[in-house]
Amino acid sequence: MAWSKKFSGTEPVRLNKWLAEEGICSRREADALISRGLVTVNETSAVDLGFKLTEGDFVSVTSAGLANLKKQISVILHKPVGYVSGQPEGDQVPAARLISQKNLHGSAPFLSSLKRSFAPLGRLDQDSRGLLILSEDGVLARAVIGPESNLEKEYLVKVAGDVSDPKLEQLRSGLSLDGKELQPAKVAKINDSVLRFILTEGRNRQIRRMCALVELEVVDLVRIRIGSIKLANLPSGKWRQLTSAERSSLLEDSKKPAEK
Repeated sequence: MAWSKKFSGTEPVRLNKWLAEEGICSRREADALISRGLVTVNETSAVDLGFKLTEGDFVSVTSAGLANLKKQISVILHKPVGYVSGQPEGDQVPAARLISQKNLHGSAPFLSSLKRSFAPLGRLDQDSRGLLILSEDGVLARAVIGPESNLEKEYLVKVAGDVSDPKLEQLRSGLSLDGKELQPAKVAKINDSVLRFILTEGRNRQIRRMCALVELEVVDLVRIRIGSIKLANLPSGKWRQLTSAERSSLLEDSKKPAEK
């Protein structure tokens, strides 16, 4: 079944941008569908990647186009220490290399091939471990790491140093990195050496740098949740496929206003 909708904007908008705003696909994915003749405007195949919609245009993504998007796979990995989430440098090992049949936890009913190009949805540095989402899905990527996303990321952090109340207040608000003020963070003391962080942003090595500013050294850092998706009992180094219900939940969670 095709997807169809009439464009009601009063100003011209590029077709790929509008499809992304409607949550059908990313701009890059829209360009691929347009190039393959899988998108029509007023019942005519749109082949111009720069095509702009005007008020009243009727847009359809064919059933074949939607089927192509549904073939995109997302996985949840319990990344161990020692692997990099992004592009490796030198002798670094990318976390995506762990996505193999041998490391599959459970079953992956929609996975026809492991030869895929998974991109990490968010940072998790080489010295940290825990929940990492890897995906081919541009819409999901925008929901998880896009500039408008309000998804919470939850971490358990073991630290060395004196965890005083003033330091906790500083961690919750009042810190800046690279000359830019950080968004408020939820930071709770679990015990004398373990803190729980909940963030809605993801600066490079943010928690480690925040702790360093208040003279705390991070000994261990594990991400246990992204939005409604929890690491739970997924073993270290293992992965499983993200379900369609979990994908929908992440898309919904990303649209919710951040809690104060």
